Amino acid sequence: MKKGALIFWLLVLTIVVAGLGLAFAPNLLPSKLDSFAQCLKDKNATFYGAYWCPHCQRTKQMFGSAAHLLPYVECSTADGKGQTQICKDKGIVGYPTWVFADGSKLEGEHTLDELAKASGCTLPQ
Repeated sequence: MKKGALIFWLLVLTIVVAGLGLAFAPNLLPSKLDSFAQCLKDKNATFYGAYWCPHCQRTKQMFGSAAHLLPYVECSTADGKGQTQICKDKGIVGYPTWVFADGSKLEGEHTLDELAKASGCTLPQ
């Protein structure tokens, strides 16, 4: 292979690898909401939801890359037609439902400010 062609292909490979790295890097970097999501977990708040629930998806989207830290419990059966026993036992009747350590609940879609007030966690500025 000629030197010019080798340099060209190395440049193409470098651009592809850099592009892939940039595409996945935001999910690997800490989010400003990581500490808030971790606080919810540390304070024994639990987020009950269902994979098919658009309100649950929007709640997760509010947390961005910190969503993986949420204390989430899936309530839907795999076929989407039933509810898991743990959610039945907890009295979960709608999604999303947040249950806090004191037994209080927030049902439906809520803002980060509302979750902060209910949990006692500080929302980062």
